[in-house]
Amino acid sequence: MTERFSSFVVFAEMRTGSNFLEANLNAFSGISCHGEAFNPHFIGYPNTTNILGVDQATRDNEPMALLRAIRHDHGVMGGFRYFHDHDPRVLDLVLDDPKCAKIILTRNPVESYISWKIAQETGQWKLTDVKARKGAKVAFDATEFETHLEALQKFQLLLMNRMQTSGQTAFYVAYEDLQSVEVMNGIATYLGVPEKLDELDKNLKKQNPSSLSEKVSNFSQMEQALGRLDRFDLTRTPNFEPRTGPNVPGYVTGVKAPLLFMPIAGGPQQEVRRWLAGLDDQKQNALGMKMNQKELRQWKRKNDGHRSFTVLRHPLLRAHEVFCHRILNSGQGSFLQLRRTLVRRYKLPLPEAGQEDDIDLAAHRAAFMAFLTFLKGNLAGQTAVRVDNAWATQAQLIQGFGEFTLPDVILREDSLSKDLVTLAAGVGYTDATVIQPPSFHGTFALEDFYDDEVEALGADVYQRDYMMFGFGRWR
Repeated sequence: MTERFSSFVVFAEMRTGSNFLEANLNAFSGISCHGEAFNPHFIGYPNTTNILGVDQATRDNEPMALLRAIRHDHGVMGGFRYFHDHDPRVLDLVLDDPKCAKIILTRNPVESYISWKIAQETGQWKLTDVKARKGAKVAFDATEFETHLEALQKFQLLLMNRMQTSGQTAFYVAYEDLQSVEVMNGIATYLGVPEKLDELDKNLKKQNPSSLSEKVSNFSQMEQALGRLDRFDLTRTPNFEPRTGPNVPGYVTGVKAPLLFMPIAGGPQQEVRRWLAGLDDQKQNALGMKMNQKELRQWKRKNDGHRSFTVLRHPLLRAHEVFCHRILNSGQGSFLQLRRTLVRRYKLPLPEAGQEDDIDLAAHRAAFMAFLTFLKGNLAGQTAVRVDNAWATQAQLIQGFGEFTLPDVILREDSLSKDLVTLAAGVGYTDATVIQPPSFHGTFALEDFYDDEVEALGADVYQRDYMMFGFGRWR
């Protein structure tokens, strides 16, 4: 080991070849890669309990303890794989450490997305014997892919920027490079390990070697969906569109009405979309949706006098809706893997999957209070789970909008019935109907158990939204 680096991190994503890269790195006697060391749902690998004597509970409480152990890994160059949704507390620790070598593994995002879909369908995430291979043909989902794409590009741009501003140099390796023993030896040289491999580890096999047209059931539709993305940008994640953080494909424009709705997760999205379509007596599928930045700029230029708006929901009501829809619920729309992690690692008193409708009001209240307590630590960067847009502060989400465009009107849910009518009248729709009341998920409503204790905890968790937007008590 040289003085240049004391450890390394492989920045990668699911289905980019990171398992194959790790297997070959571990073929060097002087290198030890410890899997997904900071995956919030397990430590290293799904069936392991510790890394170098550090268990998951210790890691979650003090991630630096595991980093120290890896850095002092018995005289070898120790490292791990890190994906964009791993423990966010670790990211700054490794990016700010010039003694931690950075290996950045990339793959064509369309290929990685289809591979991920096939693995989900077959349940096969690794292949060591071609006889055991499970094949499947999957459908391309444009909305799902754009979400996948945006997460990848946002993370890759962050890495690139941090390397630039800190004066560090990363070792970039593409999925296709992994079949080169020379490249693998080059990585070892970069890490300061003089050993060379004569051949690659052959235990892991490529699972889906056929062309995309043979793996995608709606290939022609996929081609059309990808047609508005620059094909050159698709080959290298640091450079493709959209290049900024806001969720532009989630924005919604009127059928004819020059109105742009910028939804906030956990808010009254469905009701607003239905109202917006109704201005032109249309259904929601006629609205302008899933745009990229270029298309949204074109819409703005064609619609002089357009107005953009977003809608705030009271933070406590929003948190309860997200809790009911994403966490308590184990069916459609649920964050099922996160639900399991919250029960196992953060002791949320949630019922067994499928039994959420059987709990009483007291149990529902206790589970929601526990979720709020988790959110307090999560929003403060004290947990191994990334902050999801579903419960991020509304102040932060609106700030993210500003990386592309800001809403010129910020409305509040409790006054939408009059405010939307006024907004519509401002663009020539003087006979706009009143928006329908919102519908909520869950057996119990917030008002069923709301009290001073619930309000105090909610205000503590979301103090930024309370302060920035002047929210008071919910009731």
